[in-house]
Amino acid sequence: MLEFQITQLDTGSGARRGRLATPRAVVETPVFMPIGTQGSVKALSQQEVASLGYRLILGNTYHLHLRPGEELIRRAGGLHRFIGWDGAILTDSGGFQIFSLESRRRISDEGVLFRSHIDGSEHLFTPENVVDIQAALGSDIMMALDECPPYPCDRERARVAMERTHVWARRALEHWQRRCSESPRRVGIGALFGIVQGSVYPELRAESAAVIGGMPFPGVAIGGVSVGEPRELIEAVIQHTAPLLPAHKPRYLMGLGTPRDLLEAVAAGVDMFDCVLPTRLGRNGSAYTSRGRINLKAARFTEDFGPIDPECDAWCCRHYAAAYIRHLYKAGEILAARILTYHNLAFYARLMEGIRAALDTGTFSSFRAEWLNRLRDNGSGDDAGA
Repeated sequence: MLEFQITQLDTGSGARRGRLATPRAVVETPVFMPIGTQGSVKALSQQEVASLGYRLILGNTYHLHLRPGEELIRRAGGLHRFIGWDGAILTDSGGFQIFSLESRRRISDEGVLFRSHIDGSEHLFTPENVVDIQAALGSDIMMALDECPPYPCDRERARVAMERTHVWARRALEHWQRRCSESPRRVGIGALFGIVQGSVYPELRAESAAVIGGMPFPGVAIGGVSVGEPRELIEAVIQHTAPLLPAHKPRYLMGLGTPRDLLEAVAAGVDMFDCVLPTRLGRNGSAYTSRGRINLKAARFTEDFGPIDPECDAWCCRHYAAAYIRHLYKAGEILAARILTYHNLAFYARLMEGIRAALDTGTFSSFRAEWLNRLRDNGSGDDAGA
């Protein structure tokens, strides 16, 4: 169902090089996952995403449940066939929507009652039916339902959310194990990951890591970061929590992913990442480049007839000049979003390839230092994750 092998440990940090094998794809780690919330990485086709080397993308259980519905997707042969993707898919549980849709949900020990942002209909998410929804989607990796508290929140509020997450994790795990035992060779049942919570409180994070890490989940995630905290607290939580997670299981940092985030979290021992940042920035005119993060809508690009990044050898920079891309944004042309989304995902793919190569050759510490200096020098190292 899912196998994880660590192939290299960095001597100068907690970084790990590994390989994650799912029934549909073998994924080299550390890995960044593009987000395809509703079965689509916005502005790109699945074939374009695959052409960049990505073998694992993320979908969202809450959004796919509301539209088009997991039963329709199941009848279509599962999410992979429905969207035409031959790689692996990880689906979130809807836990982030507990945080982001606060005005449209009610939390109880049973689960979360959402009022749809589409038509106002009510939908109850429980630890058990969230597993069922993801199984109907055919997810390769499923996430247990968790409660993601906001920032700031006091210690007691963070503890309540953490303890509820632990109770839900046990219920989800028991339901998942029951479904696996009923399915010959676990066909169609993806691997279930548990999620560590605890806000910014080190003792709560340690407690949650021990509880979730002690359950027989195939993988463990760090949740509840990048919900408004300052960068120094985000990094402190990751550096404190990641080493506490089981060493033999994949470690997934949810929803955080600037270039600096990736470098620092890899150094802390994280294996998997997702973030909307590269695609969202691309749709809004910004790009990560070897010269730093740039905004193509700025006037200085009006007569820039060179590529936005001379180090990018993808079609986005081989064929299109910065001035032309700026013109497309100003004219409201869809091609602008496509070009920069592709470019940003190409940038992230190259960064992750560089990280993996540096771990293979034992040069990660110098690679990381060089990149952090570059990001610091060009001012693009402090972008908040999303």
